[in-house]
Amino acid sequence: MKPDSQMTLDRHFRQCVGIDVSKDKFTACLQMYDRASDVGCHTMSIDFDNTKSGFNQFVKWSRKEAVKGFPLTYLMEPTGVYYEPLAYHLHKIGQTVYVVLPNKARSFCEAEGIKTKTDAMDARCLALMGCTSRKLKPWSPPAPIYRELRQMTRFHADLSQIMTSVMNRMESLNHMEEADKTVRKNCQKLIDEIDTLMENNDKAIMQKITEDKELEARVKRIAKAKGLGVTTVVCIVAETEGFHLIENRKQLTSYAGLDVRAKQSGREDPKHAISKKGNAHIRAALYMPALVAVRYNPQIKTVYGRICQKHPKQKKIGVTAAMRRLLLLIYTLWKSGEEYDPMRDKTHTHQKKMKEEDTELEYEPEDCIGPKRDPADWNATDEHGNPPF
Repeated sequence: MKPDSQMTLDRHFRQCVGIDVSKDKFTACLQMYDRASDVGCHTMSIDFDNTKSGFNQFVKWSRKEAVKGFPLTYLMEPTGVYYEPLAYHLHKIGQTVYVVLPNKARSFCEAEGIKTKTDAMDARCLALMGCTSRKLKPWSPPAPIYRELRQMTRFHADLSQIMTSVMNRMESLNHMEEADKTVRKNCQKLIDEIDTLMENNDKAIMQKITEDKELEARVKRIAKAKGLGVTTVVCIVAETEGFHLIENRKQLTSYAGLDVRAKQSGREDPKHAISKKGNAHIRAALYMPALVAVRYNPQIKTVYGRICQKHPKQKKIGVTAAMRRLLLLIYTLWKSGEEYDPMRDKTHTHQKKMKEEDTELEYEPEDCIGPKRDPADWNATDEHGNPPF
């Protein structure tokens, strides 16, 4: 049998490698920590290439530096797509990997009083978080279909941006006194080609979700809510990987960059603004549906009207509140598996809770989401009155 001191050490000793990942390299730091005595130490932060050979060198280094006979874990943030190869590699060789959302890691650093922002310090902070946090859940790869859908929905967004740019160019040509015929012809040709690509991509998205009957049923059920369409729902689900890392509503709004941060200096009144430190693809995907929802979704229309009445010159505050409402609606329906019930918003408790969340959106107009548009254009729909997605 092990001595009592050894058993105590086994129970309280932790060691974790914090990893700060970027495009071409990643920085790693090993932290060892004894919870019983609140004493720890860490290695120097070391850079490795974000390649297959770099992964092998990193694993060899971490095993060499770690204390033998004790579990070794790895913790990183989901930095775009750059973290995925390393996370998949570690999971494949049987290592315990934690992937925490950036806002959670940022809150931990602030609580520890760490103000320095470097790759080495980020890795060290993540390593300490892996040793001291008790509520971390081991990461496992999400279903491959979410990665495939994410690529498709992002391609859809890219094509939409290009289409808008070319359409604006065509509009300016139509108002010129003597527009070049070749340029006009090529612009129209490009518009037709992009339109074909978008149509084919949308068909591919629909075909992909039909491969998973449960996913298809969930998406179509959520898309029944006014203001939402299948493409929007698929985009949100794909960007969050089926809400794989999301534990609650507050965490979701922070991940999307729709959480509100206060800024105050001296005697000035505090100014509130959405952080925008999150997934920009989610915010972009929700912008046009929010414009439609404030017209056709009774509950969101009520919220929008109340906020616009309070801030008549800052109507985008209401639009952003609608975006957050739609995001939380998708999350709630996805987690609960229930049908959309518009009457649920009319309960007193739910109204009070959502009103408190909407009231937080007190920020300056320039901090709003989406392109600058005239309020008259916020009612944009297609010829059938449906959202343009």
